[in-house]
Amino acid sequence: MVSLSSYHTFGLSARCRALYLLEREEQVAQYIAQEGPKYLIGEGSNTIFLEDFDGTVAINQLKGVEYKEKKHHHEISVKAGENWHNFVTSCMHNGWHGLENLALIPGSVGAAPIQNIGAYGVEAETFINRVLAVNTVTGDYCEFTHSECEFAYRDSVFKRAPEWLVTQVVFHLPKDASLNVSYKDIAQLNPKTPQALYEHVVNIRRTKLPDPNVVGNAGSFFKNPVIDKEHWLTLKSNFPTMVGFPVEGNRVKVAAAWLIDSLGFKQKSAGGIRCHPNQPLVLINANQGTGAELISFSQSIMTEVFNVYNIQLEPEARLIGKQGLICL
Repeated sequence: MVSLSSYHTFGLSARCRALYLLEREEQVAQYIAQEGPKYLIGEGSNTIFLEDFDGTVAINQLKGVEYKEKKHHHEISVKAGENWHNFVTSCMHNGWHGLENLALIPGSVGAAPIQNIGAYGVEAETFINRVLAVNTVTGDYCEFTHSECEFAYRDSVFKRAPEWLVTQVVFHLPKDASLNVSYKDIAQLNPKTPQALYEHVVNIRRTKLPDPNVVGNAGSFFKNPVIDKEHWLTLKSNFPTMVGFPVEGNRVKVAAAWLIDSLGFKQKSAGGIRCHPNQPLVLINANQGTGAELISFSQSIMTEVFNVYNIQLEPEARLIGKQGLICL
């Protein structure tokens, strides 16, 4: 058995039967041929191994970046194993703008389309043109257009069908990209240049969010729930300080951090698991927590939020048990 503690940023004690490093695309076929359960990760920043995994874990370490200048945009093809923040930083320094709001999000480029990562008013899908992937069941390679990726809030076809192994992501960054300062914390700082926007985002994240190299975490543990406007208006009348933002379809995205904080969970814990004091949406492995403690604490949050607000929270982090993905 091989320890996985250093391969997922939450850092729970867990092992797998075999660990496989994917450094070349020719190795994908060898990975597919492995018997038993299989699971693929990049930098493990959104995956939590709750217990020993009874199979093979592959680490996507495919590397490489190619650039093509187009008339109206910059086309950058990036292998899935590249570090996301390093890619964003490189784009900014090269004058390829649009991704600044997504700076310092932990993880690899391959996770961007899977999770449709987003922050401070921007989602990755805005700039993803197509995704190359291989089916780990059939061995077939496929190129997904933007529409075929079926992007949604923290969701995509790749997340719903985890047999797809993302090998490369192609981004189109417009040459006339404008600064997105729609998020309140960013607007208050009033950045005038992409460099300033990038630096503000990095500073905000470093202030509000724990460094996974210091405190085990997987970023936002829950998604911000989206509810009907009628439900929102009822809740808002009963809880005037509740935080929410209008979204498409006459619906409202409610701040999960507010829901969790309002119920006092920043002062609660389960063994070594608790909420981060600056951001209750981030659960942390504060003191050698266990998978059972994480499940207990997260289910307590979900149950109380539902009982008080009639809102069902859904984990954003991917939880892995003995045989693979599990749902709370």
